[in-house]
Amino acid sequence: MSMHLFRKEHAQNLLAEDQHFERSLTARDLIALGIGAVIGTGIFILPGTAAATEAGPGIALSFLLAAVVCILSAMCYAEFASAIPVAGSAYSYGNIVYGEIVGWILGWALILEYMLAVAAGAAGFSSYFQSFIKPFGLHLPASISGPMDLGHGVYFDIVAISAVLIVCFLLSRGMRTSVKINNVAVLVKVAIVILFIVVGCFFIKPANYHPFLPYKVSGVIKGATTVFFAYLGFDAVSASAAEVKNPQENMPKGIIGTLSIVSILYMLVALVLTGMVKYTKLDVANPVAFALQLVHQDWLAELLSIGILLGMATMMITMIYSSSRLVYAMARDGLLPHFFAKLDDKHNSPQRALWTVGTIIAVSGGIFSVNQLANLVNFGTLLAFTFVSFGVLLLRRRSDLKNDGYKVPGYPVVPILSGAASIFMLCHLSKEMWTVAGIWFVIGLLIYFAYGYWHSQLQEK
Repeated sequence: MSMHLFRKEHAQNLLAEDQHFERSLTARDLIALGIGAVIGTGIFILPGTAAATEAGPGIALSFLLAAVVCILSAMCYAEFASAIPVAGSAYSYGNIVYGEIVGWILGWALILEYMLAVAAGAAGFSSYFQSFIKPFGLHLPASISGPMDLGHGVYFDIVAISAVLIVCFLLSRGMRTSVKINNVAVLVKVAIVILFIVVGCFFIKPANYHPFLPYKVSGVIKGATTVFFAYLGFDAVSASAAEVKNPQENMPKGIIGTLSIVSILYMLVALVLTGMVKYTKLDVANPVAFALQLVHQDWLAELLSIGILLGMATMMITMIYSSSRLVYAMARDGLLPHFFAKLDDKHNSPQRALWTVGTIIAVSGGIFSVNQLANLVNFGTLLAFTFVSFGVLLLRRRSDLKNDGYKVPGYPVVPILSGAASIFMLCHLSKEMWTVAGIWFVIGLLIYFAYGYWHSQLQEK
């Protein structure tokens, strides 16, 4: 059995399986999906709290350092997406270059990341939505307005559940419709962020930048490990490879383009924010809105709430889409029941995987709080980053995987640096997160050895 655990799938088999997907996504669509996944509440919260407690005005450098780490990983993802344009992202890449057991572990880790990220986003969306409608005299019955708390008569969060189901309905209509809606929402969201940057520039006080590094360089590094998580989600773009036009050209543009745009916006927001308000005052729940209210720009603070809602909505679109494609890919390979790999005739999309994922996410987002859900979101991403980065070294050795598209520059130094940086970030996660993640992976391995190993397409071959 030990040798069979590392049996490898042939890329051509997966490409043949995925040819039923409609290739309709362009580089612009991918960038919009990526920005939709990455820019959420993090851009409005993390710059303030990290500046106040860790990096001071040097938080902009923390964002730059975190961006470098992410862009290193993004280049590795881009090479894989160019060489192997199949559904499943890191799961499929791991299956092909490492072997089935590693692919399963990566897939199981990404299921954790994607589904919990959406559930946490749905719970957060509900909180902001209810705050948004409150000034208009509207409110929901307490019994259906929050995470389950039977002692206080709260049963579930109807807004969180409804938000997930609406996103699933949009995605079930096919990617063309979903992409159009997502693209518009992303444009509005980015426009609001840019508006904050432009308006905020008029209220910058140079004295607020002194001292620029109150916590020295070590503070910048510590800040980078905190704000790093604001970038998570770009890897979800690679899950769409089977539905992309000319993936060898468009996938690298989509992945690297997403990171480049987001990095610039994050750094500018951090610079403007710490220029408007002394960093010592920014350890608040909503530092961007706080800064705007401090300079009497309440109208823009209200507008930001729309941006935050759109941020969460577009994140849910990308992450639910990606998680459904991941479940489809694992079922396609026999590691999960083939029931989930069935594509519908009308839209050529995995409807069963989509609605199963959506139902689990809706229930989770409707009964658990954001804090309960968010703790494990980052572990799966960093694990995938590590394996994908080092996987480029194996990919280059494979004579059967021809790649006429994008290749990581500075090989082999860049992939090794990328993998090492991801391990560094993993080592800074809490012990509690490692413990719960360990339990999650034990459950995953039990499922693999009880079902996946014996029903794998490779077992039959």
